[in-house]
Amino acid sequence: MDLHLPGPLVDAVYDGVGRPTLFRLGGGDPEVAHETTLDWLAWWGRTPARRAVLDLAFGSTGQPVEVAGIRFDGPVGLAAGMDKNARALKAWAHLGFSHVEFGTVTGHPQPGNPPPRMFRLKSSHGVINRMGFNNDGSAAMAARLEQHGVRRGNLAAGLPIGVSIGKTKAVALEDAVDDYLASLRRLAHMADYLAINVSSPNTPGLRSLQGAGELSVLVRTLVGEAAARAAASPQSVLGPVPIFVKIAPDLEWSAIDEALAVCESAGAAGVIATNTTLGRDGLAFEDRPLATEAGGLSGAPLTARAREVVSYVTSHTRLPVVGVGGIMTADDARAMLDAGAALVQLYTGFIYHGPGLVRDINRL
Repeated sequence: MDLHLPGPLVDAVYDGVGRPTLFRLGGGDPEVAHETTLDWLAWWGRTPARRAVLDLAFGSTGQPVEVAGIRFDGPVGLAAGMDKNARALKAWAHLGFSHVEFGTVTGHPQPGNPPPRMFRLKSSHGVINRMGFNNDGSAAMAARLEQHGVRRGNLAAGLPIGVSIGKTKAVALEDAVDDYLASLRRLAHMADYLAINVSSPNTPGLRSLQGAGELSVLVRTLVGEAAARAAASPQSVLGPVPIFVKIAPDLEWSAIDEALAVCESAGAAGVIATNTTLGRDGLAFEDRPLATEAGGLSGAPLTARAREVVSYVTSHTRLPVVGVGGIMTADDARAMLDAGAALVQLYTGFIYHGPGLVRDINRL
């Protein structure tokens, strides 16, 4: 007996009430909608009874997938950026996600860029953001995970947890490795995987860390530290925490080749492709005035390029690839998986289409 609410009913409620309400909050300010969504989900995730309601309305699972030694109960996860500080930690498993990637967190807390810093492109089904890694810092993230009893492999949140780590804006580029190391040391025993974010366009100079020399030092250092920490904990049978590297969609093929060679030789466990783009192709006429806003573009305008990059990456590396960018429909997810992605992740698609999109992907 299916104890879930009918999918068409759930979709109709989200399309007719949920999304319009969110899009009107704060006079249409998408950051207000974002923060309100996290507040709501944190509330719903707070007790077993409320989580049971989420399961009734939105719960779904897909075909199990194993990537980097981690079992995922379905192909679709929540991308970094939605829940930077793990505020709704207990809710995501009950919306059908197979994993959640918190962050991006940095070695030091920081407020991010001044608002307005998020822009909704409704006709294009896209978002431009220049948030700038606003987060409470990796020490606060570790404390929150500790509060909820999260340990690597114990599924205390009901699903595997990844954490995206980045560079603090105030830290000089020459000190970036130490900043990433600080976050790894705080989180390696809690997260099921860590993702190195060197591809956000909103921290000055960050994308330069995708260069072969800089990336090699960073990945080798973090992978080495993860191995050393695992070796120093004989009670752990899980081995070093897997390290993934997230790349930008704006790289030339030759630069992607160099990044992949570094990831393979330095011991990365996988690649996440892609982050947001600095390009402005594919915008509807009504949204073109927003094209001048600085920041990374996500959503439907990124669909084709993200899939193109994933197809290229999967054909040029033996590492597993997580496909992200412009997944707005179950068909988009199917195409990304057909391009070779082992898993997919949502952010902007979840904003526009809600948990029904997660359910539809799980049914593929």
